[in-house]
Amino acid sequence: METITYSQIQEMVLHLPASKLAAAYSFLRELLGKEQNATTPEQDFLQLPLEARRQVMMEQANQLHAHYAEREAEREAWQAGDFVDEN
Repeated sequence: METITYSQIQEMVLHLPASKLAAAYSFLRELLGKEQNATTPEQDFLQLPLEARRQVMMEQANQLHAHYAEREAEREAWQAGDFVDEN
């Protein structure tokens, strides 16, 4: 059997009459199966109740606060000093 490329499929779809696009779309969605129904982490987050989203964001904020607090001395060292215009 000959290898079929994405561009060949796209070319065929471009030549389908508009009346057959819905059937082609349904068939392709069926071929994708569960992959089509998979959600992204962002979509999963947005599906959480408001209070659960607030809790997740609070935990992330606490983690970032700890992260930046650990590196405070390092950050102050590279931010300190005079800005000199060499011109």
